Amino acid sequence: MPAAASLKVLVVDDQQTIRSLVRVGLKDIGVVDIREAVDGEDGLRQALSLQTHLIISDFNMPKLDGLGLLRAIRSAPQLKSIGFIMLTGRADGDLVRRAAQFGANNFLVKPFTVASLRQKIEDVYGALT
Repeated sequence: MPAAASLKVLVVDDQQTIRSLVRVGLKDIGVVDIREAVDGEDGLRQALSLQTHLIISDFNMPKLDGLGLLRAIRSAPQLKSIGFIMLTGRADGDLVRRAAQFGANNFLVKPFTVASLRQKIEDVYGALT
């Protein structure tokens, strides 16, 4: 994968605070192209209209939750290759299994550190150099 600076990342979470924390972490890693969506429906619209390499999405959101967004992304031929990291406040085994079944590339449990965010992204794409 190209350097972090060339990644186009979409952060999907209904909480502004979490979107801001993820944005700050991504910037610390060197990601500069960061967009935000307030729920799964908004995230799906943005993914359909703008080039995206990676989606970092909360699980629990109104309108369309993280699993619904993941299923929509994986079922759309033009989107199915986008990396998807599920962000959740609970490391629930059933959720992890269901998300893996639907094609999540990785999981990030809140609260997270910049180092763990970087590691989760590198687990999907390789070194961000």
